[in-house]
Amino acid sequence: MHVSHRALALVGFSLISLSGFAQQRFASPPAAGQARVSPANSPDDVNRLVLDVVVTERSGRPVSGLEAKDFTVLDNGHPQNVLSFRAIKRTAANEDSAQVIVLVDEVNTNFDRVSYERDQIKKFLLQNGGVLAYPTSLAFFTDTKTEIQNTTSRDGNALLAIFDEHMTALRTLRRSEGFYGAVERLQLSLTAMRSLAMNGTHAPGRKIVIWISPGWPLLSGPGVEIDSKEQASLFATITALSKLLRDARITIYSIDPVGAEAGVRSDSFYYEAFLKPVTAAKKAEPGTLALQVLATHSGGLVLRSSNDITAQIEKCVSDVDVYYTLTINTAPAERPDEYHAIDVKVATPGLTARTRSGYYAQP
Repeated sequence: MHVSHRALALVGFSLISLSGFAQQRFASPPAAGQARVSPANSPDDVNRLVLDVVVTERSGRPVSGLEAKDFTVLDNGHPQNVLSFRAIKRTAANEDSAQVIVLVDEVNTNFDRVSYERDQIKKFLLQNGGVLAYPTSLAFFTDTKTEIQNTTSRDGNALLAIFDEHMTALRTLRRSEGFYGAVERLQLSLTAMRSLAMNGTHAPGRKIVIWISPGWPLLSGPGVEIDSKEQASLFATITALSKLLRDARITIYSIDPVGAEAGVRSDSFYYEAFLKPVTAAKKAEPGTLALQVLATHSGGLVLRSSNDITAQIEKCVSDVDVYYTLTINTAPAERPDEYHAIDVKVATPGLTARTRSGYYAQP
C-alpha cells in the first residue's frame, strides 16, 4: 500500500532545524570514583581526522604490537600521510583511555524487555566486585527526554543504583500507531542520537556508545516514496550527524535485546540493504539512518541472536582493550559534503582493520 510521504519531511528537519534537545542531565554530585569530563576538542583539529582502529585476526581476536609502518590509510583510494600514531593496550595506567556509555532504549523496546535488560546490565556492572574496567556512564532514551549522565564512574554499584532509581519512575507510555507512529519513533531516535553526540563533543578522547535496542523503523521499502526536496533534507541530516559523531569520536555498538528471537525475524538483516555510503542527496533514504547502519559506519559492531546481553556488552567493551589511533589530514573537497571513503590496510596478511568508513569533506 502506498503511504503519504509528506510525513518523512519531518524526519530530516528533526535534526537540522532544531536548536535544542529534550535532554535531562543528572543533577546529583558524582559518587566516589567518578570524574567530571573536561572541555571539548580543540578547534585546531577541525581539518584532521582521528581514526580509532581495531585490528583482529580471522578468529576475531584483537591484535596488539603493531607499529605505524604496519598501517596504510587510503582516502578515496589515495594513500595518506599518518600525522600521528598511538598504540593503546589496557593497563592500570591508561584505564581512562576511553569512555563507555550504555544507553537503554525505552522508545523502541517494550517494558518487559527493558526489565530483562536491567538484570543483564546488573551482571555487567557488578562484575569484578563492581569495579569496572573503564569510566562508564548510563543514558536512558524515553518518549519524553534523553537522560545522559554527565559524569562517569568505575563504580558499578553506584551506576546500578542510578538504574534502579530510573526503573522505579519508568512507566509504559503510548504513542501513535502505524506509519505515523513509526515516523515519531524515528524522529525521537535521531534526536536522541544527536543529543548524545553533542554531549560527547564536550569531552576529549574516544567514546563507545552501546545502544541496546532492536533499532528504530527504517521507513524504507515498497510503498514509501520521497521526493527530491525530502531527499535533500535527509542528506543534510546524514552529513550533519556523521560530522557530530566524528567530532565526538563516538563509535556506536548496536545490541538487539530481543536476543535469540531476533535471529529468526524477517527484518533482522534488512538494514544491510542500506550500508552503501550515501554520496549524494538523490541516494538518500530513511533506511540509511538505521541504528545498525550508523554503528557499522562508525566502526562499531551489530550484535544480535543472543540472550546473553551481558556477554555482548563485554564484547563491545573489549574493543578498547587493544586498539590504535591514527590521525590524518582531511582532503580538500570540490563541493560541499563530498563523501570520502576511508580504508585502513594492515601489512600482515589475514588481519582486518575496523574503523570509521568515511567522512564528508568541505571545500
